[in-house]
Amino acid sequence: MKLYIKFMVSLRCKMVVKDILEQVGIPYLSVELGEVNTCEDLTAEQLKLLKERLQCAELELMDDKKAQLIEKIKGVVIEMVHYDEELPKVKFSVY
Repeated sequence: MKLYIKFMVSLRCKMVVKDILEQVGIPYLSVELGEVNTCEDLTAEQLKLLKERLQCAELELMDDKKAQLIEKIKGVVIEMVHYDEELPKVKFSVY
């Protein structure tokens, strides 16, 4: 199951989300900027608890498809600018 998280823009945010997932007991495959892949679908109880814990960390689960797309674009740009060793050889708009 893919979860999209708003305001997740740094490596520190990834660490915080990993900690929250472990506290709540949600097994995950990967945690990327703005996106979490879980091993299985979450129960309503797990989702509620995850939302509460994320809000305490000033993060937010996203359900809106448009907001998810915007966060994906932001995450790609942030990763490209801050964490890649060299800039891509294509224009940003194409990337």
